Amino acid sequence: MSTTKAILGLSAIAGLAFSGQAQAEELRLLTWGGYAPDSVIEQFKAETGIDVKVTKSNNEDMISKLRATGGGGFDLAQPSQDRISSAQAEHRIYKPIDLSKVDSSQFIGSMLEATKGNTTYEGDVYGVPHIWGTSGLVLNKATASSVKDYTDLCNDAVAGKVSYRLKRPTLIGFAFSMGLDPFAAYGDKDKYQEIMNKVEEKLISCKSNVKTYWEGGDALLNLVRSGEVVAAMAWDTGGWKLNSDNADVTFVAPKSGALGWIDTFALPKKTKNEAGAYKWINFVMRPEIAAQITAAAGNFTASKGADEFAEDKLKAQFQASFPQADLDNIKWYPTVPAGLETIEGKVLDRVKAAASN
Repeated sequence: MSTTKAILGLSAIAGLAFSGQAQAEELRLLTWGGYAPDSVIEQFKAETGIDVKVTKSNNEDMISKLRATGGGGFDLAQPSQDRISSAQAEHRIYKPIDLSKVDSSQFIGSMLEATKGNTTYEGDVYGVPHIWGTSGLVLNKATASSVKDYTDLCNDAVAGKVSYRLKRPTLIGFAFSMGLDPFAAYGDKDKYQEIMNKVEEKLISCKSNVKTYWEGGDALLNLVRSGEVVAAMAWDTGGWKLNSDNADVTFVAPKSGALGWIDTFALPKKTKNEAGAYKWINFVMRPEIAAQITAAAGNFTASKGADEFAEDKLKAQFQASFPQADLDNIKWYPTVPAGLETIEGKVLDRVKAAASN
């Protein structure tokens, strides 16, 4: 009887050990569509022995899932950089990044520093950059060569052939183009209101230049293709898509800086495979691997030199739109403090309601 118990006990211990080993060989990734292509997962597993289990999500869903488990259920998450510090302050769902375990030499320096700054909470860094994109100017350079910045969309030379959205990126972009810094005023509602009042005045005076305020991206692309719109504020990928059909049309980084978003790598508080998470980060930031993710996701990563491994046409488009100075001049969205969206909403409503001059 005692021998049987001993055998059963040893079997149980062996089973637990095997279970723990099996779990350590899996990385549970909470991410966006296209950020972890099957081909990259296969290469990672072949090199490390770690399989990657992907759960596709978005910012709101990531916070909801991690909040429900107190930061459990996943080993690595990919929230946007402006959605980390506030979620950490309210829900305590992440753990700090150990930067000594991240190969910083693989990152574009300005993006790494911006993300570290925007994801710092109580002195600790909670995110490093991965996928990014921008909004800026999409122009027909043959007919809208005078447009160098957002406020140039109000030039007489492009009157009636301009389009942008009545959304917060337009408010932010126009503010920077007017020599104002809305992000620096995030901690001062009165100052922010003052900036938005000036932007509101400018946008109302510019209404007669606007062909239409676009809402859906496909509608804008068709307006540019038809020539009804020659200058717009839009996403970089839209400009490159148009450029593939018409060499005169492309994305241009504005003089005051394109507006950028970054999806990060962040560690859930109860990650069970932290070592695997750092291995994945360093693996996918290799330039040749990052280029494969760009092909799947449609956006570039913060991997330094990855554009050299991109498909030739996309590489040429990226390098033409983003010389190093423009890359370093991107204005990255920080976390929006409470109350500012109300100010912005009222400004946008008044611009929409105002009569064209």
